[in-house]
Amino acid sequence: MRVALNQLLRITALSGLIATNAVAQEWEPLFNGEDLSNWEVKFTGFALGDNYRNTFRVEDGVLRVAYDEWPGFDGEFGHLFTKQSYSHYRLRIEYRFVGDQVNEGPGWAYRNNGIMLHSQSAASMGLDQEFPASIEAQMLGGNGSDARPNGNVCTPGTHIEIDGELVTRHCTNSESATFHGDDWVRMDIEVRGADKVRHFLNGEEVFVYGGIQLDPDSVEAKPLIEQGAPLRLDAGHIAIQAETAPIEFRRIDLLELPR
Repeated sequence: MRVALNQLLRITALSGLIATNAVAQEWEPLFNGEDLSNWEVKFTGFALGDNYRNTFRVEDGVLRVAYDEWPGFDGEFGHLFTKQSYSHYRLRIEYRFVGDQVNEGPGWAYRNNGIMLHSQSAASMGLDQEFPASIEAQMLGGNGSDARPNGNVCTPGTHIEIDGELVTRHCTNSESATFHGDDWVRMDIEVRGADKVRHFLNGEEVFVYGGIQLDPDSVEAKPLIEQGAPLRLDAGHIAIQAETAPIEFRRIDLLELPR
């Protein structure tokens, strides 16, 4: 009887552990399909929370970065930040570029957006700061004819390592195909603290890197380092860009991973 009771207790405890792990590994919708209550906005030259010209909005269950209320662009880069920071996780994103770039938008920003990883918070951004210190998983759309790799990495205020070597250039291209047109694209990003990041496009791995660290010589990172931030960038917020290209997101989900 005692043996049977002990076995039952072990089974019950194991069942509880499995249930706890299952709950811990559930996907969390960062975008709830209804509003931006889980996010904070910051535009260059504007106060925290000022959603300049209603750029970030939710319509028909889709998160839109829209420029229909803009007469033209004059340096007002925008970012939409999660309120919470994350370290080890997997992101699942579905997006598509739509419409035309806003007038006076820079050429490099044509069909250009990105998911900022390990980003500084919205509140820590300077009033006139253009980009947060972060790692950008870059989204690029094609122009219908020319090759333009997608799923690249850019490093405002940061450095990375590829194959164990420090990379200090701002952007490094993947070897992905070009994504022309307005089709929905799935991007998955796996983040393991500062050690390893993997980019996937429609299920295919296109980039791997690690060694994420702040660049002590950059204008973005210097204020953070002066305030005591470590060089090793093990965690941070997630942000979406507004760089003059209209884009839609119908899914932004996060799965936290064990450390």
